[in-house]
Amino acid sequence: MHFSGKAVWLAASLFVSSACVTQRQYDDAVEFGRNQQTLLHEREQTIAQLEADRDRMRRDMAANGVSALSEAGYGGDLESRLSELQSKIDGLGRPMGDIERIDVTGGYVLLVQDRILFGSGSSDLSDEGKKSIQRIADEIEKAPHGRLQVRGHTDSDRVVKPATLERFPHGNLQLSAARAVEVAAALISTKRVDSKDVTVAGFGPYEPIKPNDNPENKRLNRRVEIFVADRSAPTATPAGK
Repeated sequence: MHFSGKAVWLAASLFVSSACVTQRQYDDAVEFGRNQQTLLHEREQTIAQLEADRDRMRRDMAANGVSALSEAGYGGDLESRLSELQSKIDGLGRPMGDIERIDVTGGYVLLVQDRILFGSGSSDLSDEGKKSIQRIADEIEKAPHGRLQVRGHTDSDRVVKPATLERFPHGNLQLSAARAVEVAAALISTKRVDSKDVTVAGFGPYEPIKPNDNPENKRLNRRVEIFVADRSAPTATPAGK
């Protein structure tokens, strides 16, 4: 919705009608109206940019053959699988490495720390991140497997850097989803993972593996999980089929 000079005229006329004013006061009222009109225009541009970013992400996912997690039909056993993963992480008895493989019912999970994949507040894979994805794809290819779930996670710290907020105005949830998409797309680009087998999801700070009460725990919570299902695991039917 756009306003013309009516917004400026209205602000000025209301001001004039309330009292006898000086030229300076009148000019200030006109300037106020113009500023409000500018703010409205900027807000409309922000909304349009958010919608464009949303549509771009959808196109990127479709182009890479990545389907949404909600369309993959996993919901029934997901919570029990996550609970098992948490239990095994707690039972490691040693510090977690940058990439950890943890066997769970129905497959295994690769937990990858964000620091070897992305810069702070970014969803662009670093050079080290691209090399890590190649190694992960090689590991996945070693044995027959079923579907893959790529899940992005963050710590509980709010996004505050202006540059990061400009790109991810919805904060950690949007950042985690964008990172999951990038990892999934990079795995597919290695040609070692079939695009039809991959689903993605972003969970932001809502599924921590440790309390967000110190820097080390927050580091562990900033991660990407790749669940690799066994070959014998049931294959879900995509939505709409």
